[in-house]
Amino acid sequence: MHRDAGARNVNRAEMRRLKEVARIRELLTLAQITLTAIDKTYGLPAGTAGNAVHEPHVAGERAIAAALRTHPHLLWPSRYLADGRRLSPQPAINYRHARRAAAGGSSHEAA
Repeated sequence: MHRDAGARNVNRAEMRRLKEVARIRELLTLAQITLTAIDKTYGLPAGTAGNAVHEPHVAGERAIAAALRTHPHLLWPSRYLADGRRLSPQPAINYRHARRAAAGGSSHEAA
């Protein structure tokens, strides 16, 4: 069977990241915890936890993990080593702008 020419090509790293995000959102839903509540509880600026689900942000990751009573490396294996140490620098695929650039898109259009 042939691939649809218009189908989006998602590589393995991107697929892993999307599954990671979905799993974290599911855990939050099951625990009845909102990202807004995490921001307020842990004294984070509004939107920090929401951004941390999708992009690396140490304080947001720690707050989400604490709210779920787990460790960040268990929630984001793409951002941490198995022993719990955070990857530094983070792989470019972990950032939205890097994924757009890799897909050939641009977040800023020329005027």
